[in-house]
Amino acid sequence: MADDYADLFRDEVAAQPLERAVMRAYSELVGAGGRVVDLGCGPGRITGFLAALGLSVSGLDLSESMLAIARRENPGIRFEQGSMLKLDGHADGSLDGAVSWYSSIHTPVDELPALFAEFHRVLAPGGHLLLGFQVGDVPRRHDRPWGHPVALDFLRRRPEQMVELLTAAGFTEQSRTVREPNTDRGEKVPQAFLILRKPL
Repeated sequence: MADDYADLFRDEVAAQPLERAVMRAYSELVGAGGRVVDLGCGPGRITGFLAALGLSVSGLDLSESMLAIARRENPGIRFEQGSMLKLDGHADGSLDGAVSWYSSIHTPVDELPALFAEFHRVLAPGGHLLLGFQVGDVPRRHDRPWGHPVALDFLRRRPEQMVELLTAAGFTEQSRTVREPNTDRGEKVPQAFLILRKPL
């Protein structure tokens, strides 16, 4: 389903000015040339946007099909296959930034502490983390999306719940943005964007 997903969301960044503003602010906090990994990068649309903002960004995803599209669309960016729960290719404190843009929504809540601990491990002191996710308590299940024989669960979160878990992992909150759903684009719940920092 990678090609259908990439086609559906190809122009998503261009249609979302608030999201672009959050990512621009994040890129300034990290600083030009900062080493950033886009975790759960999918077809690489966010990876490419962050690279255009001047970050030294790479992408990581579990799906080789998604990565094939990401590499095709962004030939100058390095993309790797792997799990964001085990970032073996990144040493402790080796990154200036990490981005989880709607990728933690596939991680069960009981695995979030381990996920955030891994994000914290790879970030250098003073490094920044950016998360985007859907707000809510009830998961959304997609059965046979675009006619493909798969099922997807989108696990919605409360910003205060996420901040509590991230604080426990050692992060400090820098900003919290929540916007109302864009019903013109079929959204049904608010969207949240958090920027956090690993203390010096």
